[in-house]
Amino acid sequence: MVLLLTRTYFPEGTNGKLECEGKLICHTIELPWRMNRKRVSCIPEGKYFIRKRYSKKFRWHLEVVDVENRSLILFHPANNAMKELNGCIAPVTKLSGPGLGLLSRKAFEKLKTLVYKILDRQEVVELLIISKL
Repeated sequence: MVLLLTRTYFPEGTNGKLECEGKLICHTIELPWRMNRKRVSCIPEGKYFIRKRYSKKFRWHLEVVDVENRSLILFHPANNAMKELNGCIAPVTKLSGPGLGLLSRKAFEKLKTLVYKILDRQEVVELLIISKL
């Protein structure tokens, strides 16, 4: 399965649209692009793989693996990229401004359910990140 994340960049944050086979799953918010610097930038555009991950803080969630010079890049709930993210990607139901969104937990559960079904079948989940033209 391939998830396509199409980004729009703003100085205050990065907004995205996450789709699978042309169908919208949710929107996303991230930190602004700041040259892939740890904890202050979104990750570079490119192709990545997603796996399940568990932590006490986020319980079961998703991890983006093999990001150059970065680790622990997660999909987890957040509604304000600048206040709640350190380089991760937050699914949101609706965008409300640059790096801002609404109903993140709802969007996260929708995404997690979809991806976990595929991963449970031992299939690969790719994440392709591109910029909006």
